[in-house]
Amino acid sequence: MNKNISSNWKLVISILLCEIIGISSGLFSAGAIKTWYLTLQKPAWNPPNYLFGPVWTILYVLMGISLWLIWKSNVSEAIQKKAIYFFALQLFINFWWSIVFFNFQSPALGLIVIILMLLCILLTIFQFAPISKTAAWLLVPYISWVSFATILNYTIWSLN
Repeated sequence: MNKNISSNWKLVISILLCEIIGISSGLFSAGAIKTWYLTLQKPAWNPPNYLFGPVWTILYVLMGISLWLIWKSNVSEAIQKKAIYFFALQLFINFWWSIVFFNFQSPALGLIVIILMLLCILLTIFQFAPISKTAAWLLVPYISWVSFATILNYTIWSLN
C-alpha cells in the first residue's frame, strides 16, 4: 500500500471512503424507502426510520478508523493488502444490500446479501485482529448492528 501518504490523509480517505459508500447506497435506495418500504409489515421492535441514518453514519466513521489503523500499520504489505481486501469485500457487499433490499424490493435476496455481509465482516475482524486489536474491536458495533439488521431482514421477509 502507498507508504507516501501521511497518516492524517489516510484517516481522512478511510473515513470518506466508508461514508461515500454509505451515502451512495442510501441515495440509490431513498425512493423505495419512502414508498415501498412503508407498505411492508414490520415487527413491533423495528427501529424508527430516522434512527438508521445516524447509526450508519457513526458505524461508517468507526469502519473508516478501523481501516485507517490497518492502512497505517507497519505489517508486511502482503498481510496489509489481504486484510484490506477483506474490508473492501465487505464494504462492497454493504453497498449492495440496500439496493437489493429496497430497489429490487426483495427481502429474500436482501437476506442472502446481508448474511454474506455478516460473514465477510467476521472474516475482516479475523484479518484485522492480528494487525490491530483496536481495528478489530472498532468493527464490533458494526457486526452487532448488521446482526440485528439480519434478524430484522429475516423477520420482514417472513411477515411479507
